[in-house]
Amino acid sequence: MNTTTFTSSELMTINAARLLRDGDVVFVGVGIPNLACNLARRTHAPNLYMIYEAGVIGARPSRLPLSIGDPTLVSGAAAVCSMYDIFTLYLQRGNVDVGFLGGAQIDQFGNINATVIGDYQHPKVRLPGSGGSMEISAWANRCYIMTPHQKRRFPARVDFHTSAGFLSGQGERKQAGVRGGGPQAVVTNLGILTPDEAGELILSALHPGATVEQAQENTGWPLKVAANLRRTELPTDEELRILREELDPGKIYLK
Repeated sequence: MNTTTFTSSELMTINAARLLRDGDVVFVGVGIPNLACNLARRTHAPNLYMIYEAGVIGARPSRLPLSIGDPTLVSGAAAVCSMYDIFTLYLQRGNVDVGFLGGAQIDQFGNINATVIGDYQHPKVRLPGSGGSMEISAWANRCYIMTPHQKRRFPARVDFHTSAGFLSGQGERKQAGVRGGGPQAVVTNLGILTPDEAGELILSALHPGATVEQAQENTGWPLKVAANLRRTELPTDEELRILREELDPGKIYLK
């Protein structure tokens, strides 16, 4: 068993990386999702097929790319095309297995807000907005979300629907006509939330040292707990080494 100390960001990144399967086609987002995908490719998923929004398909970067337009993405990639082609010929046709997303707020049904905090016309905070996340949440076969587990980030209802989860439940998402499977897991620094049959996020896993009470206290709705609640495994020495020495030695994301 690994007894090395690790940060909450490292724990969250490693558990998100473990969700990816070898051979997955994944639409890689910026920030910590970018780190998680590149960690997965260097560990258990060497055949991970990474797509970046700027138009890079099958990216195999030699170092961690700092943005979706980083030149390291082009070297060794299978193809480079337009952003329009990425969204129409790959994402909307159902060729993307996984979309990795983040946001300022994630609500009870996995809807994401990355637009405003407060009223849209008179917001307390104006955020960056959607980018490609609205399309990714609608059309990717499954979506994973990463965010710290804080009550302000997990309201019962988001202030603005930037990206659709299950809206007000599984039935409403189906009625909306989007093909993608919706959010399949939300990875936080405390554990993992997954949707139940109704599309409501429930606590299905706890990270080492975290408690059910901590997760519930940091959630803005009465968080249900799965009957088969499990514990995630500790980060391995190799996962931590790759994160710290190969992918993010300058602590750009893991600060």
